[in-house]
Amino acid sequence: MTSPGPGAPALSDADWEALRSAARDAMSRAYAPYSGFAVGVAARVDDGRTITGCNVENASYGLSLCAECGLVSALQATGGGRLTHFTCVDGTGAVLVPCGRCRQLLYEFGGPELLLETPDGLRTLDAMLPQAFGPQNLGQNRTTR
Repeated sequence: MTSPGPGAPALSDADWEALRSAARDAMSRAYAPYSGFAVGVAARVDDGRTITGCNVENASYGLSLCAECGLVSALQATGGGRLTHFTCVDGTGAVLVPCGRCRQLLYEFGGPELLLETPDGLRTLDAMLPQAFGPQNLGQNRTTR
């Protein structure tokens, strides 16, 4: 297990179970008629809120939305903030690791210190997405037009 990074308060085992429960609840509302692979996510925000998301598929597969997309939309729609703790579950309720694209999305809203629950324990996003490209890179080498 990884200890919380700076700015990320520790969560008790009960808090992680509550996050998993919220993710499972969100997963139960996933729209996955094509793949049959329902996903739910939940995260704690730096102000103490818990937000959730689920995947929403589309017949045009490229337009499908990952659960993490719904999560960050909910984050912004409910006041913004920074993600501090995150969990993802599959259709059976088992902990699942987000794909690379979703890790990049989470980096934008949680940064390298975001704690992710994985099947192997807690990991920082920095450990799961080392040397990530982020907002800090856009200030460098900008071209002006």
